[in-house]
Amino acid sequence: MTRTVFDGLRAEIAAIPVVRPVGRVAELARGLLQVSGLTRSTALSDRVEIEGRNGRLGGEVLRMSQDRITVLADGGGEGLVIGDAVLPAGNGDIAPDDSWIGRIIDPLGRPLDGKPLFRGFKSRPLRAAPPPAAQRRPLGARLETGLRAFNTLLPMVRGQRIGLFAGSGVGKSNLLARLASRVQADVVVIALIGERGRELRAFTDRVLGPAGMARSVVVAATSDQAPLIRRRCAWAAMAVAEHFRDQGLHVLLLADSITRFAEAHREVALAAGEDASLRGYPPSVAHAIMALAERAGPGPEGAGDITAVFSVLVPGSDMEEPVADILRGTLDGHVVLDRKIAERGRFPAIDLLRSVSRSLPDAASPEENALIAEARRLLGAYERAEMMVQAGLYAAGSDPLVDAAIKAWPDLDAFLSEDEPGDTSDSFRHLAECLGQR
Repeated sequence: MTRTVFDGLRAEIAAIPVVRPVGRVAELARGLLQVSGLTRSTALSDRVEIEGRNGRLGGEVLRMSQDRITVLADGGGEGLVIGDAVLPAGNGDIAPDDSWIGRIIDPLGRPLDGKPLFRGFKSRPLRAAPPPAAQRRPLGARLETGLRAFNTLLPMVRGQRIGLFAGSGVGKSNLLARLASRVQADVVVIALIGERGRELRAFTDRVLGPAGMARSVVVAATSDQAPLIRRRCAWAAMAVAEHFRDQGLHVLLLADSITRFAEAHREVALAAGEDASLRGYPPSVAHAIMALAERAGPGPEGAGDITAVFSVLVPGSDMEEPVADILRGTLDGHVVLDRKIAERGRFPAIDLLRSVSRSLPDAASPEENALIAEARRLLGAYERAEMMVQAGLYAAGSDPLVDAAIKAWPDLDAFLSEDEPGDTSDSFRHLAECLGQR
């Protein structure tokens, strides 16, 4: 059935509550509010609206007792006073619509690009359960990515979930944008969690560009926003991806970054009374990360798939820090970007020997797997001997494997940084050339 502007208006009108009970602020403590009068009208994690002197402020129910609820406000609570009205605002579900493609929205489903945005007819829970494990299809076919490294040595397949582990300033955002514009997908959903405000337009206009935006939905929460909003950004983006997946489409989800999602969750959990026992993180952060990641992947029969790339900030390349360790054990592969590689000017700065795609060996033919194994063998041999080679201590002919690695290394290093104008078969042909196999 053809959608009209009136369908969007009907959905907006249907979402307006006719009657709402009113609670009152009974106690204030820097963003935490004790509210009376709403214990029978709200549930845990419901949204509320607080009528303060400085305008309407959102919040979320963190705790409940017999006669009061505890609300964490979206902001710091400036301007609120005892007795301010508090109104229930529902469970905070989001209602994506097909018309959201090409748009920039906030985690509450409101437009950020200055144009009208209508909600869809069906509300989706922010924290939905993943498809039943026994009903999910296996990983699908290999995807064309337009990047030689991902077409060959680190293949991506439909429904795969990959972690992108990197420090700041090593080209993570540019790599995500290249994947957004080149990976085979029907729709791309991008979650910018805790992003710098000045970088949003730069990312959408210059890095992603009109071609990338034409098939994308960008969900953004800037770094200055409350932890509730930053945490919600990841859930909202996943709900949008599930909206398109349930239509049978292939969705590429890019989340930047899960570290900021975990940091926002930590702030909310500490306000709710949890202890910080996991190197500064509350115990619930592990479940929050794994529950989010499990929602991506292959769908059940009749639905589409969500191929996901989750980025993780790893200060000092510490792959054992909690967020990186939790996510690495959950996903179907991880790609590590190395600062030393970026500093010598090779982008994407992929450290191949520390990266792995768990779609292998099934995603490649026996001949292709042999090329991948040989490339890794030579790169490993060169890494072990690199210090001796650069110091002039290695004598040619001492080790045939090292000799072959030294010969192949410049071509392999250049291969990892190049785009692929052709398809995967062209990428493997170029890899064979780098290895001296015509």
